[in-house]
Amino acid sequence: VQLQASGGGLVQPGGSLRLSCAASVRTFGAFNMGWFRQAPGKERDFVAAISWRGSDPSYGDSVKGRFTISKDNGNDAAYLQMTSLKSEDTAVYYCVAARGPFGTNRYSPDYYEHWGQGTQVTVSS
Repeated sequence: VQLQASGGGLVQPGGSLRLSCAASVRTFGAFNMGWFRQAPGKERDFVAAISWRGSDPSYGDSVKGRFTISKDNGNDAAYLQMTSLKSEDTAVYYCVAARGPFGTNRYSPDYYEHWGQGTQVTVSS
């Protein structure tokens, strides 16, 4: 499985960005998808996850109400719509994928067997 994240860039505080994750796998519909982020000098944090069906989304506390995760099984892609961006959202964002039960393990980076290369998001005026 190869994951290609895109859509990062420089945006002003309060702005929006949409990250995309293109997957190269025939069984994309079987994968639970997620996003993590890592800022310089900090640990990798859970951002959002969604089940293989494209339902049951979960979000980290710091992004609830501002970010929306979605999954398009027809196009083998997942997305992260980010609004009301803040400077503290600045980080490298990683697209991740995993098969299996979609329980509380969704919040752990260890659950995800496949990771994309990351895309930089910088929120600054």
